[in-house]
Amino acid sequence: MASPSATLSLCSAFSAHCSISPLRSLSKPSLSLARPAIGFLSTSAASRPRPAAPKFAESAVVAEPETTDIEAVVVSEDKPKREEIFAVVMVGGRQYIVFPGRYLYTQRLKDANVDDQIVLNKVLLVGTKTHTYIGKPVVTNATVHAVVENQGLNDKVVVFKYKPKKKYRRNIGHRQPNTRIRITGITGYEEYPASPNVAG
Repeated sequence: MASPSATLSLCSAFSAHCSISPLRSLSKPSLSLARPAIGFLSTSAASRPRPAAPKFAESAVVAEPETTDIEAVVVSEDKPKREEIFAVVMVGGRQYIVFPGRYLYTQRLKDANVDDQIVLNKVLLVGTKTHTYIGKPVVTNATVHAVVENQGLNDKVVVFKYKPKKKYRRNIGHRQPNTRIRITGITGYEEYPASPNVAG
């Protein structure tokens, strides 16, 4: 067994070579946050470089003139007005609300070609700003004029048939034909008895 002096000299030589202090403190190590490390993991706001403002930002700022109360009133009057007239028509057993200038998808009109003028006679109701013409069952002499724009197909409907434990699967797709028409006018309802609209 080695003598205590040899052990002490060996430990002192080892501590001098490896720069280890012979005394150990019994207290827990503490973390000092006085000087944060500067690097990409640093969270200090002062150490982060701030992005420079673009040079063109000053030239792009333009002073806008202040709007007066008179201009605000004029702008509010430019709102789109409510439709002047509308009608409820029956096409192919279905009822549609139509407005002049708007288009409508209906069931396929067989004898109609693109750009044909058509007349819809089954007008059930006509409404204006002041009066309502209610048909019993139709408004006599009232007609809705339209133009055929397109003969197309609806979106595909998938029909999937299935029987359990019989290895029976059927996947069928169907697209119902339709017609797109644009309403051009509503006429002939003026002589029909009307009921006045109640302002509400």
